[in-house]
Amino acid sequence: MPFLKNIYSSFLGHSPNWYKKTIIAFLILNPFLLWFLNQLNFEGGFIMGWVLLIQFIFTLALALKCYPLQPGGLLAIQSLFLGLTNPYTLMHEVENNLEVILLLVFMVAGIYFMKNLMLAIFTRLFLQIESKVLLSLLFCFVAAFLSAFLDALTVTAVLIGVGIGFYRIFHLATSGKGFDDDHNYLDDSSLNSLGRDQQENFKSFLRNLLMHGVVGTALGGVCTIVGEPQNLLIANVADWTFIEFLVVMSPITVPVFFAGMLTCFSVEKLKIAGFGTQLPSEIKEIFERYSDFRKSNLTDKDKTDLLIESIVGVLLIIALALHVAEVGIIGLGVIVLLTAFKGVTEEHDLGPAFNEALPFTALLVVFFCIVGVIHDQDLFDPIIVYVLAQSVDLQAPLFFVANGVLSMISDNVFVATVYINEIKAALDSGMISRDQFDKLAVAVNTGTNIPSIATPNGQAAFLFLLTSSLAPLINLSYMRMVIMASPYTVVLSTVGLLSVINFL
Repeated sequence: MPFLKNIYSSFLGHSPNWYKKTIIAFLILNPFLLWFLNQLNFEGGFIMGWVLLIQFIFTLALALKCYPLQPGGLLAIQSLFLGLTNPYTLMHEVENNLEVILLLVFMVAGIYFMKNLMLAIFTRLFLQIESKVLLSLLFCFVAAFLSAFLDALTVTAVLIGVGIGFYRIFHLATSGKGFDDDHNYLDDSSLNSLGRDQQENFKSFLRNLLMHGVVGTALGGVCTIVGEPQNLLIANVADWTFIEFLVVMSPITVPVFFAGMLTCFSVEKLKIAGFGTQLPSEIKEIFERYSDFRKSNLTDKDKTDLLIESIVGVLLIIALALHVAEVGIIGLGVIVLLTAFKGVTEEHDLGPAFNEALPFTALLVVFFCIVGVIHDQDLFDPIIVYVLAQSVDLQAPLFFVANGVLSMISDNVFVATVYINEIKAALDSGMISRDQFDKLAVAVNTGTNIPSIATPNGQAAFLFLLTSSLAPLINLSYMRMVIMASPYTVVLSTVGLLSVINFL
């Protein structure tokens, strides 16, 4: 029938037919599978919850085939109709993660209005540092340092903005356009022979730097209260101050940080897991020309804008470091200050700033629905019960491993929330001592922050990069991220576990 044919053609847009059929198969089979499991008196909800979680991860893994919001959203809606979770649980998860949602909506938009300053800083670093290894170490270190005092998602937003800026400059120059021309950098038809020959090389080079940077956000984010959302939650439950949190985590975080820097150096030197791509001299000359162009064409208005962005940038760092307000509220303040003093007052000029973050924010809320399924169907309970039943000496290492594995497939904030509340309940009931509680809290924080870099769904910063507009430009797929993160995952998880065993 033409009607059904048109619906199928429109369904999930230009996604491959095999992908469309797979999602349709999921949606058709799930109700029958749940009914069948219940008829056999199995734990239908528990098993179906794991099936749904795997299906959702499938949509994330193929994010370059179709943005996960639509297929993942259909699965989330179905989970509500099947009774695997309910709208009240979903709203509860949204309320618990409101800080993250506000951060994405406002802070990422605020960074958009600082893009000229960010691009100028990173372009200068890019040109002044000859060694690719040193540049990679610098990206990783700077991202780690900023994430420790700001937060990982904010730093990732900066990295994405810089990456898009670099790609646009490359595309403009190799399309025969001027640096100040309007240009669609999504259209490769205008690339000259140099652009076509060097495009894949340049994409690989950008992938290298961005992956080093986003791993850096994990290295720094685990260290302080403000680095990751779950850190603040754990600190509040454990009643730790900023300094106490920093000190109590340091036996794990310090060795892991140095192991991360060593891994960054090694993968670049050995050229493994897709790293080690060098930038051709012809491409570097493009950025030198761009730098010269910017210097020679800076107007008084441009200089004033850069000064305003610099002042607001300093205020941003101070506000985040002192935690004067929630990150999202600070981000809204950044938007107000930058747009007011730079004269950006038209509604249509404000809109593009929100283009990057809002689709991901919607996807995150869909993900909270899947988290609701995990919560309502108690998918992680058997693991928690098993770990707490072990001897005191084994509990911290097992908590590190369990939190790490579950964070790889779920949301590390949710996993941390579940585990910290369980061990707090164990402390209140007298099952464990305060000293043991502190050890387990450290294991929960480091376990959810370090091994979770294995997959994009493990950390919001990684998922943000995967689903950004930059990822398809540089061919950064789910599996490529997993492969590129694998050396870091193995080394950092091993060092983290050994540190937990020997220093806690």
